[in-house]
Amino acid sequence: MGKSKPLRLLQIGMGGWGRSWAESVVPKLKTVKAVAWVDANPDALEAARQALKPPKKSCFASLENALEVSDVDAVLITASAVAHAPIAIEALKAGLHVLVEKPFALTLEDAKAVIDVARVQKRTVMVSQNYRHQPAPQLVARLVQEQTLGQVGVVQVDFRRDNMYPSPDMAHLQWAQPLLLDMAIHHFDLMRFILQKDVLELYAHAWNPAWSLYRDPASAAVNLEFENNTVVNYRGSWVSPSPVTPWAGEWKLGCEHGEISFTSRDNNVPDTVKIRKCGKREQKLELPNLEFVGRVGSLNAFVQAIHTGTEPATSGRDNIKSLRLSLESIRSAQEKRVIHLER
Repeated sequence: MGKSKPLRLLQIGMGGWGRSWAESVVPKLKTVKAVAWVDANPDALEAARQALKPPKKSCFASLENALEVSDVDAVLITASAVAHAPIAIEALKAGLHVLVEKPFALTLEDAKAVIDVARVQKRTVMVSQNYRHQPAPQLVARLVQEQTLGQVGVVQVDFRRDNMYPSPDMAHLQWAQPLLLDMAIHHFDLMRFILQKDVLELYAHAWNPAWSLYRDPASAAVNLEFENNTVVNYRGSWVSPSPVTPWAGEWKLGCEHGEISFTSRDNNVPDTVKIRKCGKREQKLELPNLEFVGRVGSLNAFVQAIHTGTEPATSGRDNIKSLRLSLESIRSAQEKRVIHLER
């Protein structure tokens, strides 16, 4: 594939979220051309046909069938989480680059298997951590690295949603660890991106409030100790009675000379970043103008990594560290103990 030619993309997983990728994300990049769509569920595949109106013989029930007739460079995996690692390995062994939704595996062993196959095949495997590709986190990461207010000592992150009385047949209610694995991995990944430090130990408590209809814990509190005595206090809930936060949460970073606060990825309100120097009034900062935002930013980073032959920031090799924070938080909550992370 030359740099002048669009990346030929095959997408696997055409449920509601997958169709959102296909309709609202992939078409926004001229450097990508969707050439095939795959789903083992005939209803999901038919819904994709109706929504996308693709050319004939471009929808398939399996990756194997699609590759028999399609000329493909890369695979976008938007299937259910349990299928992420197996599909990624199959695609990599077929010589394809892989962009996969988070979490890219459900165990560290499966994640390592994906990374090992990518290394052997010399192909890119990248996880779409789209919350990084927002104006506020990009700006705050720069402020922290430049030590605009000195070193960061403590961070508070709050995430709240109000799914208190959802429909009993909502599939999300039965998902395994809907907060710590499915959602908090976004926030854990942002912590790593902004602080650029590793976690030394963590302690988590997870529970279901009395009114929760979720099968697994829908609320959690996690303390994470990063390098250089930086502590993050994380609180999240799918069933909070309090006002909802933006999807990336509400952040406060206590620094040596003041505080940085931000919100990001709201449905209707732009990102915000504010700083308050000690003894001074709070200031709202101008946000950077990003050409590619959210999932489009993830997809663009994937294409650029393939074109340049460089490792993307959220490669599988890097993102396993974010996945580990989710999995170890679950283990800490289940075993009711502090988890020390080996480096």
